[in-house]
Amino acid sequence: MTYLRNEYPRPQFKRENWQNLNGVWNFCFDDEDEGLRERWFLQDTPFKMQINVPFVYECELSGINVQERHDIIWYKRDFDTPTLTPQQRLILHFGAVDYQAQVFINGQMVKEHIGGETPFSIDVTPFLEKGTVQSLCLRVHDPLDNQEIPRGKQFWMPKSQGIWYTRSSGIWQTVWLEVVNDQHIESLAIEPDLDSGTVEFNIKAKTSNRNTMLGLEIYYRHQLVVETRTKCIEPKLKFSVDLVQSDVFRTGFHDSDEYLWSPEYPNLFTVKLTLIDIDSNIEIDSVSSYFGMRKIHSENGIICLNNKPYYQKLVLDQGYWPRGLLTAPEDKDYRRDISLAKEMGFNGCRKHQKLEDPRFLYWADKLGFLVWEECSSTPFFTAESQIAIFDSWKEVYLRDRNHPCIITWVPLNESWGVPNIHLDGKQQHWAQTLYHLLRSLDNTRLVSSNDGWDQTVTDICAIHNYRFGKNEDDPEFKEFCETLSSPEALVSQYVSGRPVYANGFSYGGEPILVTECGGMGFATNQESDWSYLSICSEKEFLSAYRRLVSALCTSKYVQGFCYTQLTDVEQEVNGLLTYDRKPKFDLKELHQINANN
Repeated sequence: MTYLRNEYPRPQFKRENWQNLNGVWNFCFDDEDEGLRERWFLQDTPFKMQINVPFVYECELSGINVQERHDIIWYKRDFDTPTLTPQQRLILHFGAVDYQAQVFINGQMVKEHIGGETPFSIDVTPFLEKGTVQSLCLRVHDPLDNQEIPRGKQFWMPKSQGIWYTRSSGIWQTVWLEVVNDQHIESLAIEPDLDSGTVEFNIKAKTSNRNTMLGLEIYYRHQLVVETRTKCIEPKLKFSVDLVQSDVFRTGFHDSDEYLWSPEYPNLFTVKLTLIDIDSNIEIDSVSSYFGMRKIHSENGIICLNNKPYYQKLVLDQGYWPRGLLTAPEDKDYRRDISLAKEMGFNGCRKHQKLEDPRFLYWADKLGFLVWEECSSTPFFTAESQIAIFDSWKEVYLRDRNHPCIITWVPLNESWGVPNIHLDGKQQHWAQTLYHLLRSLDNTRLVSSNDGWDQTVTDICAIHNYRFGKNEDDPEFKEFCETLSSPEALVSQYVSGRPVYANGFSYGGEPILVTECGGMGFATNQESDWSYLSICSEKEFLSAYRRLVSALCTSKYVQGFCYTQLTDVEQEVNGLLTYDRKPKFDLKELHQINANN
């Protein structure tokens, strides 16, 4: 098997002492649910197959590549423990496991985690046995028939169809070990304030000694700009650092982009945090991170980035790969997707029905690419589904709060999981709950609460409209242009038979964006191929795309758009790139269309 994913998986909170556990694991299906009863988690239980972690068994890169239904699966491998001092701990990390995971170390269950897209960690030190070789076992339950868990685009039928794709079960992000001291930095939250020129740090440190000092160093382009130390009297530290330091050229005034983060100038600050024993002056723990000075807000119906109006030209990105499904084969694939999108003239993406790997967000931060972040929806509206989504979003925020590229949270999409939101007060309250949850946690980003239609309380009026016709004389195109003629026309239209706002809610001057449009696909001979609008040639596509973008960009009332979509995904063929990332069109022409409008 090929071992592909070996990069550090958590770039926003990085330590040097770590061990990658990706690669070949033993594996088996448990269709009769016998594993717990027969104690498969014991070390001497053999498994019949092998799998290449972190790729799910349904994809080619796993080495198994079967799309059969197996709701319960097991993983097992041995790992070597590093030599630990009495003051050190060994932490086991899982990037994401879909859906319910039970973790066993040397035959003992040490953790159960529910949620298919968010990370979890375990201090395995108390469960280690004498010697260097330890046994790690994982039972995963991903029930196909349960419609109360977040699924996103994963199809519940045997074969993918339309906008629904092959399901993914089990480990799909990196597994790794990390050595920390008893005293260590547990978490870091960074909140830049562009208007004051300060950065607020919220740090949680596990300390047992009042003679511990926290050191902070901030670098910009390898130059030290801030250095400070503070005593760790309490486990939670909160303080602000002045970055501007009375230098006007660091503020963004006079059109200077020095120090600011944007797609055009993705300037990043590097952060180094250290815990130091005062008595011995010995470093106890060290963590590196980074941040960008950027501000996103809206006023008078306009979205501003760094206090200047900013028109968003986004592309819908579903984050699937033909050989890895939800998991990119290599880290460079994330960078390539972003680079190709920027090459086409897009300044960001709307990640759709998937919480993406932190490595994608890292490259978006580095390369300068806006991200609207969205996680998977549930098909049904029940108390259980609400709890699952609520818990997911809390973990999403904690994982991704420091990424400057993320400017918008999207908790709901097209009323998925809230099908009766137009009239149902409970579902309306649920949409408002998610909106207020995210706003209460984070005042540095916008929230699009039910992207597409039937919106309640929201920071953005986000409209989906694929009906724009094949040519300028098409009645659908004339109707599409009419909707762009005024805010009243935009918010009073029906999209897919749904009003823009739910009953009892109305437009309140929010910025208006068309956050799904286009969806043009080349006609093929495959009966299963699907797109919103069939196009016969590259020339016809470029003409239609130019007409669409020109109509959107010349409207005085639309503040941005999101084109569907970046790549084909399985049978859905409306991508600008094929599923294996080959351009369908001259990227320079697409860039020129986007740049000239």
